[in-house]
Amino acid sequence: MDWRNIQNGWEIPTENYCDQPYIVVAEDGAWVVAVTTGVGDEGEAGQHVVTMRSLDHGKTWSDPVDVEPADGPEASYAVLLKAPSGRIFCFYNHNTDNLRQVKANFPSGFWKRVDSQGHYVFRYSDDCGKSWSKKRIEIPIRETQIDRENPYQGQVRFFWNVGRPLRVGTEAYLTLHKIGQFGAFGGYEKSEGAILHSPDVLTLEDPANAVWETLPDGEIGLRAPEGPVAEEQCLTQLSDGSFFCVYRTIAGSGAFSYSRDLGHTWTKPDFMRYPDGRRMKHPRAANFVWKLNNGCYLYWFHNNGGCWYNGRNPVWVSLGREWDAPDGKRIAWSDPEILLYDDQRDTRISYPDLVEVDGRYFISQTQKTIARVNEIDGRLIAGMMHPVAPEDGAPLGDTFQNCGEGFTLQGTVETDSGEVLRMEGEDGALIRLDARESRVFLTVHDGECATLAFSDVMTPGKHHVAVIVDAQAKIVMFVVDGVLSDGGDRPRGWFRMYSNIKDCSVLRGQEMNLFHRPLAVWEARALFHGDKA
Repeated sequence: MDWRNIQNGWEIPTENYCDQPYIVVAEDGAWVVAVTTGVGDEGEAGQHVVTMRSLDHGKTWSDPVDVEPADGPEASYAVLLKAPSGRIFCFYNHNTDNLRQVKANFPSGFWKRVDSQGHYVFRYSDDCGKSWSKKRIEIPIRETQIDRENPYQGQVRFFWNVGRPLRVGTEAYLTLHKIGQFGAFGGYEKSEGAILHSPDVLTLEDPANAVWETLPDGEIGLRAPEGPVAEEQCLTQLSDGSFFCVYRTIAGSGAFSYSRDLGHTWTKPDFMRYPDGRRMKHPRAANFVWKLNNGCYLYWFHNNGGCWYNGRNPVWVSLGREWDAPDGKRIAWSDPEILLYDDQRDTRISYPDLVEVDGRYFISQTQKTIARVNEIDGRLIAGMMHPVAPEDGAPLGDTFQNCGEGFTLQGTVETDSGEVLRMEGEDGALIRLDARESRVFLTVHDGECATLAFSDVMTPGKHHVAVIVDAQAKIVMFVVDGVLSDGGDRPRGWFRMYSNIKDCSVLRGQEMNLFHRPLAVWEARALFHGDKA
């Protein structure tokens, strides 16, 4: 069983539509999850917020408790935050005014979805999520330019939130994604991020008396380096107290910014990048950063440069480490690894949360109609933190046998040297590696269906190449001189595997090393650098 396959996770009960299964660990040890759910599809009437409790790390859940009822105005996109006292807060959108449509850039002039506007509110629980306060409390949000420029001149506010709240001591920081215009194609045509800060909501007996401020200072929020869309901000704090915020755009990459003054001002936004300057590719989907207990960071993204809402399968993660820049701590990101996938290629895996408890890692996630909890093999995180070259490879012999999980071919390849490896089997089966056109090409043919994949362009000369064929995730990737191919100007550097892998006789390429499994990217990188235990 492959733990990365989302279908091997434990389902969180919901009505039909389900979003943002976010979790906090209550004072009594139970997990409390908040889910936006409804019997219809996303955005339809009846959408509301429920919570459940689990006493077995998400394997089973209690009956749902309404934070807001299904027969009331829409309540959506809840996030949870636990106070030092153990009180749990649930923050969410609420269509308090019960609008049934809003002005939009539609042919009709209106949009029927009313789940991303209204009022930002919260309830709280003093019994570990078993029940919620009768009082619903609204958070005041400072009007800014994007509000005044919406079709209602700010009298109706457009917004939502998916970002996990951040607790700094006894103070609370919430992200908010302000919308300037609803559009006919894609929902939100203009957006930017804001931060809601309260110094006392977590400590007051009556949180209705809390003080709130809207950040950053001034009229302009967190925007994209290019393009009108900057949304789904995710906030974390570095070891020197700085804030790091990552968010989605429609430019093929997530964006980020740092704040050195607790959110009042921010650095100029840039696209997420690897240390060598390459952009980390990501479509219009949630991309989140979590701080791990060991002080490192984990970045959830999709490693493809699409600009729309699709392309969310598989999920990749990069490990981040702090480094000292002239202006303070910054994060450097590793090449990514596959974290989760689904066999259905168009599945949209998203809106995750991370629970790290007792040295174990759990991810909650949704594909909009099924929410699950998946336990992550801790060896993935440990390997990314401390990469060691694998020792189970051996030179190719006379035959190649399919192990079921996939395989890795590793060795030195000279640019444009022609056929490097050739294996043939029955019924036209073929596995071939070629060095041509300044790339390395892999062909896998099962006699009926062929897969063709290739690396990024290589400079002239000899190169260390690892070709990773992941038969379970059905992904092919190339690691050249310790760097995962990202596709360059193409949307992605990895390829879908469409053909089956057959047993073959080796006709050429005995100098290549074979691993009877797909290596992790960090293992291929360690082979290049000679990292040993």
